[in-house]
Formats: sequence, C-alpha cells, structure tokens
Amino acid sequence: QVHLVESGGGLVQTGGSLRLSCAASVRAFSTYSMGWFHQAPGKEREFVSAIDWSGDTTYYADSVKGRFTISRDSASNTVYLQMNNLKPEDTGVYYCAARYSSPSYYVRDYDYWGQGTQVTVSS
Repeated sequence: QVHLVESGGGLVQTGGSLRLSCAASVRAFSTYSMGWFHQAPGKEREFVSAIDWSGDTTYYADSVKGRFTISRDSASNTVYLQMNNLKPEDTGVYYCAARYSSPSYYVRDYDYWGQGTQVTVSS
C-alpha cells in the first residue's frame, strides 16, 4: 500500500513560483514511477509531468515544458514539482500519483493517488 500526501499549494500571482511536494509512505519508493496531474475546475484530470524510478528520465506536458521541473529524493521518499512562471490556466488541484511500472501519461495507469493540493494563480 502506498500513501501519498501533497503539500505546497497556495495563491500566487501570474509569473510567480510554487514548489509542490509529495511525500510517499511506501517501503520501496524507488521502484515506483511518480506523476503529477492537474485538474482545473470543471475539467478532467490531465497529465503534467512524470519521473521514472531512478529520476533519470522525466516527461512533461507541452503546456508546462520550460516552466515546471519534476524531481525526486529517494532519501526522503518525496517527489517535487517546481512550478515557475505560473499562469492563470495553471489554477486547479494538483495530484501526485504512483505507478509500479514505467511512467505513463494516463490517469488510468496509476495505482495510487494523493488527496491533492490547490494552486490558484491570480491574473
């Protein structure tokens, strides 16, 4: 069983930055790929970024390339999402997810989810 807890969300102005954290309670954190997903109000959850078990390979949605950076720290069982140059369309709930396999762009492929953290970007 994997328990994920996100933190770091908040209210920020356009162009600002936030760093999201996802703490994982799991014995073999390094065997899981991790992903971040975004759900805007009234919309479906969508892929933002993912990182493989080693941290060597990362993936990004086109909308966040060059602005967001995903990373992981196996010592603390934590995955991070550094979000820079935030835009109003980045507003929504950000979810951390874990997958006991290679990274995926699809919600349906992830095995475990956190409760989400709210990000609000004001214009």
